[in-house]
Amino acid sequence: MSDIPRRAVTRGAKLAALPIGLAGRATWGLGKRIGGRPAELVAAEVQARTAEHVFRVLGELKGGAMKFGQALSVFEAALPEELAGPYRAALTKLQESAPPLPASTVHRVLLSELGPGWREQFQSFEDKPAAAASIGQVHRAVWHDGRTVAVKVQYPGAGPALLSDLAQVGRIARLFGVLAPGLDVAPLVTELRARVGEELDYQQEAASTAAFAEAFAGDPDIVTPALVAGTEQVLVTEWIEGRPLSDVIATGTTEERDRAGLLFVRMLFSGPARSGLLHADPHPGNFRLLPDGRLGVLDFGAINRLPGGFPAPIGRLARLALDGDAEGVYDGLREGGFVPPNIELDAEAVLDYVAPMLTPIREPEFRFSRAWLREEAARVADPRSPAWQLGRKLNLPPSYLLIHRVTMGGIGVLCQLGAGGPFRAEMERWVPGFAA
Repeated sequence: MSDIPRRAVTRGAKLAALPIGLAGRATWGLGKRIGGRPAELVAAEVQARTAEHVFRVLGELKGGAMKFGQALSVFEAALPEELAGPYRAALTKLQESAPPLPASTVHRVLLSELGPGWREQFQSFEDKPAAAASIGQVHRAVWHDGRTVAVKVQYPGAGPALLSDLAQVGRIARLFGVLAPGLDVAPLVTELRARVGEELDYQQEAASTAAFAEAFAGDPDIVTPALVAGTEQVLVTEWIEGRPLSDVIATGTTEERDRAGLLFVRMLFSGPARSGLLHADPHPGNFRLLPDGRLGVLDFGAINRLPGGFPAPIGRLARLALDGDAEGVYDGLREGGFVPPNIELDAEAVLDYVAPMLTPIREPEFRFSRAWLREEAARVADPRSPAWQLGRKLNLPPSYLLIHRVTMGGIGVLCQLGAGGPFRAEMERWVPGFAA
């Protein structure tokens, strides 16, 4: 494989193999059950094989298929444990690795972007990638001035592949109901497609990287890499060494999980206030827990520009809800466009819908858990529940779409960590309008 498989028919066939493979495994499982094997054991084998197949196809294709898989992976904490278990390991793999491009392809991109003398800009360059993401892979190198750097190389053909994959994923969206029952992936796919251009623009990512580095320079708790060089398809930043957050999730101590969770929240909340930018790709592969206890933050390709910080209505409405002001919350939601003008709702019912979502900031400290998230997901995703019926009548204004996805993804990561801490204080400090 010299680059991302680019022909639409090839990529479409690979993605189409996902539902076909699922149907085949279901038939295989039925045969095994007829043959006398326990249903639970057969179901576990089917789920494990499906997880491996999903990872292999999404990982091989990279592009939008892998991007979707990474976005989906942060929601696994909301799944019932009997469904989440077989998929967790496979989804986690998408956060950290994928089949690498051959060195010859990487060298071709570096030659095109950095010129014939590209090797002279490095004291050393490791051909084996240190990490692989949805549209590029990262190589460890030593810059000509002696700094250890991360060199992100964009996959050839990433743009067309990204758009083609996300269109195809949208067409087979029902398959992912097996991985995440109750999760409507259509809005997620739509939002990912809308941001394709930004993710492919490494020069824009270079500017965002520099802005975050300036905003967090000298911070005692959070470190972001300094920008070294950037072109349209190659990005060079200082190297950050540390444990991936996925490893902390899998094997970290309670102290490490709590530390990572608190700094993760601080980074998300403080970024808009300090830089005017919100890190909009909060999956665990983009974060590292450093040996000195700081949180390393990577990958600024997906960002949301919030030059005035978080919109003031977010903090103000959260405070009104915690204070039990049903009329104030309802009026604020209507004014902000969350309640369509042609809809009339009961203010107390709206408060009952919103209030449980604010449990993590109701008290000075809170511990996130998969059990809490599963309960909350069931409350709002069960068509038989009043919360689901009311939620269908509400609207999410376009300017809040990405903030909402980052919030949901961030909560998923915190529940995977099982992190506990004083999260309300971080919101009081960084989100306008929330402080009492």
